[in-house]
This record gives sequence, C-alpha cells and structure tokens, in this order.
Amino acid sequence: MTEELEQILSQLTQPDNAIIQQATAQLKQAFKDPAIIPGLCAVMSGSQNPQIRQSAAVMLRLRVKKHWKKISPNDRESLKAVVLQAFMQETEHTVQHSLSQLCAVMVKHETPDRWPALLQLLNQSTKSSNPHDRQVGLLLLNKVIESNPEPFKPHYCQLLQLLRSVLEDHNNPTALYYCILTLTAITAFIGTEEMHLMRSILPNLIVALKCLIKADQNQASEAMEVFNELMESEVSVIVPHVADVVRFFLEVGSDTNLSDSLRVKALSCVTFLIKLKSKTVLKQKLLSPILQAIFPVLTAAPPPGEQDPEDEEDDSGDGTDNESPKHCAAQIIDTMALHMPPEKLFQQLMPLTQTCLASENPYQRKGGLMCLAVLAEGCADHIRTKILKSVLQTVCQSLSDSSEVVRSAGLFALGQFSEHLQPEVSTYCSELMPLLLGYLSSLNQAKVGHVTKAFYALENFMENLGADIEPYLPTLMETMLSALNNTDNLKIKELAVSAIGAIANAAKELLVPYFTPVIESLKGFLTTTTEEMRSLQTQSLDTLSVLARTIGKDVFSPLAAECVQLGLNLTNTIDDPDLRRCTYSLYSAVSIVTPDCLTPHLTAITTVMLYALKSSEGVTAHLEEDKAFVLLDDDDDENEEKDTEIFLEDDKGTDIHDVAGFSVENAYIDEKEDACEALGEIAFNAGVAFQPFLESSFQQVYEMRDFPHEDVRRAAFGAMGQFCRAQHKVWKENPTEANQQALLKLLDIVVPCFLETVRREPERHVVMGVLESMNSVIKSCKEEVFKNPSRLKEISHAIRDVLKKKTPCQDSGGDEADDEDQQAEYDAMLQEFAGEGIPLVAASVPADNFFPFLNDLLPFIMNKAKSSCTVADRSFSVGTIAEILHALMSVSGGRGVAGRLSNRLLPVLVAGAKDSDPEVRNNSVFGLGCLAQAAGPIVVSDYPMMLSVFSNLLSKESDLRVIDNLCAALCRMIMSNVDAVPLEQVLPALVARLPLKEDQEENNTVFSCLAMLYTHSPALVVNLMKPIVAASSHVLGNKDVDKESQNISVALMQKFAQNHSAEFQAAVTSLPAEQRDSLSAAITAS
Repeated sequence: MTEELEQILSQLTQPDNAIIQQATAQLKQAFKDPAIIPGLCAVMSGSQNPQIRQSAAVMLRLRVKKHWKKISPNDRESLKAVVLQAFMQETEHTVQHSLSQLCAVMVKHETPDRWPALLQLLNQSTKSSNPHDRQVGLLLLNKVIESNPEPFKPHYCQLLQLLRSVLEDHNNPTALYYCILTLTAITAFIGTEEMHLMRSILPNLIVALKCLIKADQNQASEAMEVFNELMESEVSVIVPHVADVVRFFLEVGSDTNLSDSLRVKALSCVTFLIKLKSKTVLKQKLLSPILQAIFPVLTAAPPPGEQDPEDEEDDSGDGTDNESPKHCAAQIIDTMALHMPPEKLFQQLMPLTQTCLASENPYQRKGGLMCLAVLAEGCADHIRTKILKSVLQTVCQSLSDSSEVVRSAGLFALGQFSEHLQPEVSTYCSELMPLLLGYLSSLNQAKVGHVTKAFYALENFMENLGADIEPYLPTLMETMLSALNNTDNLKIKELAVSAIGAIANAAKELLVPYFTPVIESLKGFLTTTTEEMRSLQTQSLDTLSVLARTIGKDVFSPLAAECVQLGLNLTNTIDDPDLRRCTYSLYSAVSIVTPDCLTPHLTAITTVMLYALKSSEGVTAHLEEDKAFVLLDDDDDENEEKDTEIFLEDDKGTDIHDVAGFSVENAYIDEKEDACEALGEIAFNAGVAFQPFLESSFQQVYEMRDFPHEDVRRAAFGAMGQFCRAQHKVWKENPTEANQQALLKLLDIVVPCFLETVRREPERHVVMGVLESMNSVIKSCKEEVFKNPSRLKEISHAIRDVLKKKTPCQDSGGDEADDEDQQAEYDAMLQEFAGEGIPLVAASVPADNFFPFLNDLLPFIMNKAKSSCTVADRSFSVGTIAEILHALMSVSGGRGVAGRLSNRLLPVLVAGAKDSDPEVRNNSVFGLGCLAQAAGPIVVSDYPMMLSVFSNLLSKESDLRVIDNLCAALCRMIMSNVDAVPLEQVLPALVARLPLKEDQEENNTVFSCLAMLYTHSPALVVNLMKPIVAASSHVLGNKDVDKESQNISVALMQKFAQNHSAEFQAAVTSLPAEQRDSLSAAITAS
C-alpha cells in the first residue's frame, strides 16, 4: 500500500486538475482500508520527497483528529513511536512543522502523561548542546503546548525555568522565536506560583526580542504578541518592569529602519498598556517620554513622492486608516485622552502641539491638528470649558492653509469637534457655516477625497444646529439636490444623500418643502440592483430612516408601508451585511412613526435579524495548513461535510487551537450590533404585536452577552433592557396576571445579568451601556424590579462599587490616595451613569427600605461637590442630590427620610447656589426647592436663610435657566409652607420674572403655585393679574409646554374671567394681538 499511497500523493502535487481529481478519488477509496494508518506512517517516514512526507503527516493529522477512537490500540501505539522517530530524523523544516502538529493533535487525545516518550524527547532535545536539536525541540514543544496548554499545567514551573535559559541563547533566533510563542501560549493559564518566575523572566524577554528583531522582523512581530497576552491576562507581571517595557516599545515604534508592521505592533502595545494601566504610566512619569517619542512619528513626512494613506485620492474618508505607525501614534494620544485626567495630559501635550502648529513644515502642522482632533472625544469637557475659542480659531485658520494636507487635517479636526464639543461649538455657527459652504461651492473642481473630508466636517457640524440651520437651508438643499440630479459621480451622490440625513436631524419639519424631491431621488436609488450602486443604496436607506424619525408623522406615515416593502425587497435580492443593517434601522424608525405598518411583516423582519445574530458569516478561521488537504479527509460516512468551514464547526470545542486565529469582518459585527438595537426598539414600539416574537428574540440577544466584540455586547444589553420595558408596557396596557408574571420572569434573568456584567466586564464602554440600560429599566418598571427581596441590596452595591472605583473596568491603580479629584472624563462619566441610578431607585421603593443604602451612597456623591472638583463633577453631584430629593417627594416615607437628610444636604446645595458655573447654580437651586417640598415642616426654620440666598441670586443672576429655576424653587417653598414665606415681598419679585424663558417644564410648578395662592390669598394674586395673564399668554398654545401645565393655566384664567371680568379684560387688552388671540382661543377651546 505504501507505494500506491506515495503514487497518489505525488499526483496530488501535479499542476493538472484532471490528475488531481483522479488522485482524490483514489485516495478516498484508500481511506476505506484499515491499513491506511500504517501505510501513511511508512510514507511519512520513508518517502524521499519532502512534499509527500508532509502530505502524509497532514493526512494522518486529519485522520487522528476526527477518528482517533476508530484507530486500533496497536496502530495508536506504533503511530506514537513512528511519529517521534520521523520527527528526530527529519531535516526539512516544513515537514517538521507538520509532524509537530500531528504530535499536538495526538497529545490532545492521549494527555502528556500517557505518552512518556514524548516528554522524554522534549526534555532531551530542548536541553541538547546542538543548536539545531534545540530549535527542533522547541518547535515541537511550542506546537504541543499551543494546542494543549492546560494538560501541561503541572509542568509549568519546570517549563518556565527551561524557557528562561533558552531566552539567553541569543545566537539562536529560531529557538528564541519558538520559546516566546510558547510563553505566549501558557500566559493565560499561569497561576500564582508561576507569577513570580514569569516576572523575573521579563527583562530576559526584552533582550531576546531585541535579538530576534535583528534576525527576523516578521517573527519578531509575531512574538510581540506575548505582551498583548500578558497585558490581557496578567498585567501585574508587567507592572514592576513597566518603565523598561514602555521604553522598549517606544524604541521599536520610533525606529524608521524597521518594518511598519513591527512598529505598529510595538505602538499598539503602548496604547493597550495606557488603556489598562494609565495610573501606573502617570505615576512612573512615563507620559513625557511617550509623548517625546511619538510626536516625531505623528509628524513624519511620507517618503518623497508618496502621501499618507489618508491623504491619497482614493481614501474612503471614513477614518479607518490602514494601520500605520502614524495612525498608531494618533491612537496613543486618543487613548490617553480617554484614560487620563485632562489637566495632567494637557500640561505635557499642549507645548508639543503648539510647536507643531507654528511650524513651517506642513506635516508638522498636520500632526498638530490631528492631535487636537483626537483629544476632542476624551477631553471634551476640558476643551469646551477652558480652551474652545483658541483651538477653534486654530482649526478655522487651517482651512485656508496653503497645503491641502493641512486643510484636510483641519476638516477632520472640525468634524471631531462638531461631534464631541456640543453645544458650545454650535454657537460659532455664523463663523463656521460660511467657511464650510465655501468649500461646497467649489465641489466640481476639488478632488473627491478632499470633498469627502469637507462633507464629514459639514455633516457633523450641521447635525447639531437644530433650528439655527434655517437661514442656510435653501443654499444647502439646492446644493444637495443638484448633486443628486446632475452629478455622474456616485461618491458625490452618496455624500449628498448622507448630508441630507444630517440636515434632516437638525431641520426636522423645516425640511418638509424639500421632502418630495428627496424621496423621489432615494426611491430611484433603492430600486436598482447593480453592484456599483451598493454604497449609495446603503446610504439612501440610512437617510430614509433619519427622515422617518424627523420629518413628522403626518408627512412620513403615508410612505411607511412602501418603505418597509422596499427594505424587504432589497434584502431578498441582495446579500450584503451593510445593506441589511440599514434596513433594520429603517424598520426601527418606522416602528416609531407607524408601528402598525410593521405588524404584517414582523415574521419576515425578525427572521432576518435573528439569523444575523446566529450566523457566523464573516467570521473566518485561519487554518495553518493548506485547506485543500481538508477536502480529502472524507470518511465512509457519506453525509460528512467536505467544506473547511463546516469542518471547523464540527468539533468547535477541540479544534480551536488548530486554528491560527479568527478574524471577523466589521460589516458583520455592525450588522449584529444594529440587529440587537433594532429588535429592542421595535419590541418596545410595536407592543402587543411583538409578543409572539419576544421570547425567541430575547433568547438570541441574550446569547450575545458574551460576544467577543464589545460593541455587540453593549447593544445586546441595551436590547435586553428594551425587552423588559416592552413587556412592562404590554402589562400596563393589559394588566393580566400572565403578563405580570412574564415581566417578573424577564426581570429575574436580565437584572442579575446586568449586575454580573458590572462585576466582571473589563470594557468601560460596555459597563456604561449596562448601567444606562439598567437605569431605563428601573425608570420604567419601578417597583416591579424590586419584587425580588435581594434586588435592592444588589443594585445599591453595584452602584457603590462603581462610585468606589472597585470594578474591573476601572483601573484603580491599587493606590487609594491617588489624586481623588483628577480622573479621565470617561471615568467620571461611568460614575455618573451609576449615580443616575440612585434617584431612580429612590423613586421605586419605600424610602425607609432604601435609607440605609442611600446613607451609604451619599458620601460618594457629596464628595464630588468640593470646589476643587471639575465643573462636570460639581454639577453631577448637586444634580443627583436634587433628583434624589425630587424622587423622595413621591414615595411613602419620603418626607421623613428627606427630613433626616436635610442637615447634611442643605450646606452642599447652598454652596452650590453660589458656584461660579451656571449649571451648578441651576441644579443647586432646583435641589433647594425640592428639599423644601420633600422635607416639609422640618426645614421651615431654614426658610429665612434660603430666602436670603435666593434674593441675593435674583438680584444679580443673568443666566435665564437659573432664573427660571429660582422662580420654581420659590414656588415649591410656598406650596410646601405658605405661611413661612413673606408673600408681599416674594410674589411680585417672582411674577416679574415670568414667563419662564428656558426651563418650560417648571411651568407646571409655577402655575400650580399661582392657582394655590389664588385660593389662599386672592387679593394678592388679583393685584398682579396683568403680569400673570401676560405670562399665561406665552404658555398657552406653546408647543414646548406640556398639556397639563397649559390646563392649569387655562383654569386660572377662567377663574379670573368669571370673578374679576373687568380687571381680566383690561389685562387681556394690553397684550399684543397675537398673544391676545392665542389666550382667547385657549379659553374658548376648553
């Protein structure tokens, strides 16, 4: 059989398809003969042709992998002996590689201890005095351990000692390479006793990597993975050596003689380390050396005659730069902004940035602008409150720079600012819009790549303008519609469609006059099926969804059913994850406007989305061997699949180590994320109609809670919250026992899952999503969440852990006394999400039950009100206290608890009312009003002091929202204890400040108070009738004021009209005509 097999295997290497097919058929036949194993063994150890020896080893490996149990015990034992012997005598590296993989698969079935000869061989070869034997031994060791790290655990200490000595073998780079790969493989599994050894190896590891870089940069790049693995699973191993490790990364990352991929690997390690251990990096004074090293990388000019990838004409402009050292340098700064206190970062960073911006060299100026751009997300508050004017000026000047490279970077920076620095950036509308419109007027001449960047800036800027966009609408829409109708360039059409979506977000119903031509264009794009139209179609669906959400129900409803049908037709005919993703968001939008349109299609829609969540499409497993071999491993079971992907699916659990890695295409990740979001939103909006699909949707989304990609996990937790809210809404509309039980069952799965995630999840951004989702569930479902008696304690403790920075996604740096007041803005934001839960819990349970937990949580909140804290922290602190007091007004026992807390909270709120920041003053004033209302008589003794604070404020306050809240707070004090307020002085001052200008919600408080006072002291109110009637005329018919407030106001006006008709008529007559009409209309209507 040996000769016959050798013959077949040699035919398989021929470049002739017919011969290969014939050989494959013969091989399948041969596989049915039990003698195939000894036959392949003989070929593997005896053939003269290395390619055939390798093929035999691969065939055996596939055979062993799937059919070990079918191989007779004798054949197994002889195979164990033959493979080791073949390995020792083999001289070709590729064959050794395949043999070591064959051993690895056998160890999986046999365990190391049942194959003593293997352990003996490993021991001898790795310690041999012959460098080549050591190399080969380490290759075998690496493959065997990579596929079976766990069974070797008892040998780890011994193994680490061996690897430490190998790391000193600087003249044998191949040995170093396999040694480091083996270290990488066991890192995730080491226990405490090996940690010490691992730490001591680190300096040797750095020296070894330097040697490997000189010998083979590709191998070195792969070996660098050891640091990612260490940071991921055992970052404490690195911490004692962090300065040396960072210095090594920076040395490699800055060395322009090395390959880009190696430099990218080193710089990415710096990013990862900052993300995990920013406090350690700061404490070890590494911020400055990192910045000094990466600035030259960030500002480097490309080689002569070349451009940076993002400046090339065919750049897609979506910011997904190909990984380059320059891109990584910007990413490091981006990560610093997200994970370090802005004060500390800016102190070191701004001098470097300013030097770049003032340079003669365009690439230096570009680097400075890129630096400003990537700071915007993580340090938004710092930039908005401290340096916005000057950085905006810099960016605006760059838009007229002589170098296009600089102008492009300026546009990118402006887009980033517009996205992250709201609302302040929008106040510069009159300066920025003409600049951006100027860019658009030269659309035709400019290069598409540059136009793309102009659109990016324009879109992000317009999107947040709201009604301020109105004066620019005619010019904008004329430009966009002409681009849709007259341009041949599909990319420009796509940009225009996208821009219309951004315009719609701002303009809302102001866009109605342009709606018809826009819809006609979009429909035209969406009904063609040619391939080159794909991205234009995807964009058209996106914009259609925005229009559905913004243009107004009356305008969009007639089209809703047609839009759903358009979406279904597209996904039925075209298989494209991006296109499907955009149809999901279209269905969500339609579910807000007219959920009934979706009902007939819910089966089809949910089927597509659940399939997208289940599917492993786009997840590619990288096999180490030539895939063609897999097709030959066919057994006599006819139904066995021959396809590689299926072959991987077969034994998912065992084959994973044979796979060199997985890569997931972004489009499929985005599709899963959007499917989760859409299912949640549709479930909530469709209500009862979604009930038949709720359970299957929930199960599939729940499965995604451990998905490797963080954005998908976050979206899944968001959807789980939406499903709870959807079930609660169904129960409220139809309060049956079965509906309530379904809700409680859901909450009993979802809430513990949320809490477990806060305790375990390493990604901050996912934990924020979980807290946000949990808050929305508590807000909607209130006491139902707390039906389970342990829930109140568990939720309170989760909030406390985040406020104490005790969760895995918070880098506590192990040092408590560390600048408590300074932290990264996103770390503060995470704590805000936790803090927002406190008033929501307070509003959901009896106050006495919550009091012990509240008592425990308050110090963490009050701590952030200190004058040394940031504005954002102070505002959050007093705002949370105010919301807690507001919540206590409406729950049983609330008055008693508010009274017990009043002595602690009053000084914090009074200090806040005198703060230099208007938002802090506003929240504090609101809080003082809520305290008076919630605590009742117990705070009457503090009224004189509170009134004096308010009177001082009223005399000098210029912020309109604060003035509105002062009026409302006085009203709360009056309603809570009318006799403790000197009405003759207070009421005229209060009425003089009406109508409310900014905070329309407080009209309810103000008019309820006026109505109460009319009953209590009518003469006082009638004396002020003229300004009260004038204030009412602003409230009635105002779309920003809720119906209830309008009704309270109308009722008061009617009483005036009945009881004091002459005074009332006189007050009405003195109003401007428009207000007079709206007042009369409202009174007659009711």
